[in-house]
Amino acid sequence: MSTGSVSRLDKRFDSPQASLADLADGASVMVGGFAGHGAPESLLRALIESGAVNLTVICHGAGNPDPARVGINSLVEAGRVKKIISPLPFDPRAGGPVKDRWEAGDLELEVHPFGVLTERLRAGGAGIGGFFMPAGAGTRFGEGHEVREINGRPHVFQTSLKADFALLRASTADTLGNLVYAGTQRNWNPIMAMAARVAIFEVDEIVEAGQLDPERVITPAIFVQRLVLSAG
Repeated sequence: MSTGSVSRLDKRFDSPQASLADLADGASVMVGGFAGHGAPESLLRALIESGAVNLTVICHGAGNPDPARVGINSLVEAGRVKKIISPLPFDPRAGGPVKDRWEAGDLELEVHPFGVLTERLRAGGAGIGGFFMPAGAGTRFGEGHEVREINGRPHVFQTSLKADFALLRASTADTLGNLVYAGTQRNWNPIMAMAARVAIFEVDEIVEAGQLDPERVITPAIFVQRLVLSAG
C-alpha cells in the first residue's frame, strides 16, 4: 500500500489525504456523482482539508437531496472553487452557495446541456480534439463556436474536455484498479475516469488481483491511478 507514490501493480493509498497530496492550487477536478448519489464523499472531505483553492470543478451540479452529505456545495462554501463546468450548477428553485457566490461575482459558471458535456468528456477520454454536433445550434449554447452545415443541418464544434484529477466512486476494486460499480455509482464516474490525468477512486472494498469476475468489470485498471477505501 502506498503512502504517497503510485505503484504500477498496487494502486492503494493509505488515506484520501495521501492520495490528494499533489493536488495543487488551480487544478481542474472532475467529481463524480449525480444529484448527490454515487459521489466520493471521503475524497471531497480530504480535498476541503487540503486547502487547495482556485479549483475548476467539472460535475453534474451542486444539487444534493441530503444537506448532511458532503458535495460540491461543501467545496464552494469552503471557498475552494473559482469555476464550475456543469449542466446544472445549482437548483434555481432552492438556490444555495453556488447561486449566492455566482450572483456575487465570486464564482464563474460554464453551463452545457447534459449530452454536450458527456460527449466532451468522452472525446477527452478517447483522445479526440473535438467534434461537431447539432445540439445547441441556433441557441446561446452555440455562441462563440464554429458552426458547419453537415447533411443539411447546422452543427456546432465542441472541444474535448479533460482534467488534472478526477475524484470518483465505485463499489469494489482489485489492487490493480479494475472496478465494479453498484447502482447510481455508474453515472458520470466511468466516463470521467477516462478523461482525467489522475483518476482517484473511493471504494468500499479492495480485493487481490484476479478475484473480480472480469465480466463485471466496467472500468479497467488502465484508467485508474489511485485507490482509497471509503470512510463511510
